[in-house]
Amino acid sequence: MATRYINKAGALSEILNQPTSAGIGFYGGQFWGNSNGTVAPIGGGNPFANVLLVDGDNGSATDRRLPYLTIQAAVTAASQGDVIYIKALEAESVSGDTDPDSYTENIVIPAGKDGISLIGVGRGLSQGAQPQVKVGATTTAPIITVQAFGVSIKGLTINGAGATGGGILLDAVAGTQDAGGLTVLGCHFKNCKSSGAAATGGAIYWSANGQSWYVTIAGNDFFDCRAGIVLIGTSIDRPKDVKILNNYFYSSLNTTVDADVYLAGGSGVNGLLIDGNVFGTVDCPGYATSPTAARYLDLTNCTNGILSNNTFAC
Repeated sequence: MATRYINKAGALSEILNQPTSAGIGFYGGQFWGNSNGTVAPIGGGNPFANVLLVDGDNGSATDRRLPYLTIQAAVTAASQGDVIYIKALEAESVSGDTDPDSYTENIVIPAGKDGISLIGVGRGLSQGAQPQVKVGATTTAPIITVQAFGVSIKGLTINGAGATGGGILLDAVAGTQDAGGLTVLGCHFKNCKSSGAAATGGAIYWSANGQSWYVTIAGNDFFDCRAGIVLIGTSIDRPKDVKILNNYFYSSLNTTVDADVYLAGGSGVNGLLIDGNVFGTVDCPGYATSPTAARYLDLTNCTNGILSNNTFAC
């Protein structure tokens, strides 16, 4: 089985020298001891530096040398700047699956875990080709809450079916946590919504505090989401330098889409770039429960920026 982490080692023997019997071995750049069958790191060092693995099929929740069973367990163990690779779960049935097996979790990346990357190991930008995450026990919470700076999320499918907490929340609190510097790349968002209207949240959305500058959202699919990208409010400070690039927004006919990009919350965004996107929703929204919901874009209060090279399908 693959190791949970990858670290620098001087020779192959260092990686293979596990303490399988009583004694001490060197494994993945860390000394381990075996005492009466209990294997543990020696010296209190951090064996999770650099790369961590998540295997929802065969992972372990307790053995720190193996891949993690859940994404949250890996996030909890990670240090600043670590990379977490997430395996796509394969359906066991061959009878014709319509939805891939999922990690069912509410994931929180807390303040202090700056620079962590969540990377799906899949086969391309498609719901069935990426690791999929669905809501866990708390259906009214976001599937992923980001409270740390410089986080990167790549190659994951975020499926909000049955949930009302939205997909990814940028959760800022003045002086204690800030999700600025977030990049969301090559992800597939499906059925994401917050409490009911575009103005309350969507697939990717800022908390009512706003803030969280330097955000890049690029190369993603947004399918059948009540709202794609949403700014609820800006009680702390308006976000700046937000890039929305080369994304696809689309839905089934006569569905519940309110708005694809809704950035009218609070005082809007300062320094906004919306370039190269395709807005493909083809019918007037049947819900429009937000009085100011827009068909494609609502950029009220956004003070300056660039809107260029986008395609609006009718």
